[in-house]
Amino acid sequence: MSAVADDRTPLAGTLTLPAGPGPHPAVVFLPGSGRLDRESDTRRIRLSLGTPLAHALARRGVASLRYDRRGVGATPGDWRAVGFHDNRTDAAAALRALRAHPEIKSSAVGVVGHSEGAVHAMWLGAHERPAALVLIAGYARPGIDAFRWQAAKVADTLRGPARLLRPFMRRTAAKHPGRMQATTADVARVGGLRTNARWWREQLAYDPCVDLRRITAPVLAITGQKDLQVSPDDLNVVARLVPGGVDTRLVPDLTHLLRRDPEPPSVLNYRRLLRQPVDPELLTDVAGWLAAHLR
Repeated sequence: MSAVADDRTPLAGTLTLPAGPGPHPAVVFLPGSGRLDRESDTRRIRLSLGTPLAHALARRGVASLRYDRRGVGATPGDWRAVGFHDNRTDAAAALRALRAHPEIKSSAVGVVGHSEGAVHAMWLGAHERPAALVLIAGYARPGIDAFRWQAAKVADTLRGPARLLRPFMRRTAAKHPGRMQATTADVARVGGLRTNARWWREQLAYDPCVDLRRITAPVLAITGQKDLQVSPDDLNVVARLVPGGVDTRLVPDLTHLLRRDPEPPSVLNYRRLLRQPVDPELLTDVAGWLAAHLR
């Protein structure tokens, strides 16, 4: 299935339907940041979240749509030139396309977002009124504050010889927002590298708290206890701001990669963790909650 963006760009994706006749309740899945395809994979980092999530949802009678970002997989474009706001506008187009599909119950379409995708889900909750929202590892503070928290946390958890990189990482993190905010082009060279500069400017400036206050749909917010990229404390912010109440889950040992790690948290563990599957209890929890709230 392809959704069509507002500028007529086709967003190539996969619609997974449950067994049996429709129309079915459904969700759009929104991945995290970067050059991600419909599985939440890049060439070097394979999160492999899309298919396991879709199958878990289908077993509980919920359809799902996942799609390739612009410039990735079968979707045309230059991903570096795509802004943070473009990603959420494309997400809104995918939500509308799913609602219009003949096999889908249009009044029972929700959104599942991970990381950046969870932040876009907050915006959709305020502006596009999905029937339910699942926010997995989504931050609830201005983007620049979320970046600074992440950079400090990652640096603090470096161990062994990698600890020598802490001062360099802190200096780089302190300068990075200013460098991005000083750019004006969609794509700019920063530190000698071509960077998705407009995405950075828009992401650093966005404050999801404004939209959280406008959400009326049921919300499930999940963050891992060992997440180094999103503060688990933001669960409390989501719960406080959403007017209708939120189911919050702080999952022991869960990392931002959605794998559990009994070791002290560190990005140095990521390569090992990615050899494991996505946490099956997380998938079961999300699918069960959505089956109960999408009717």
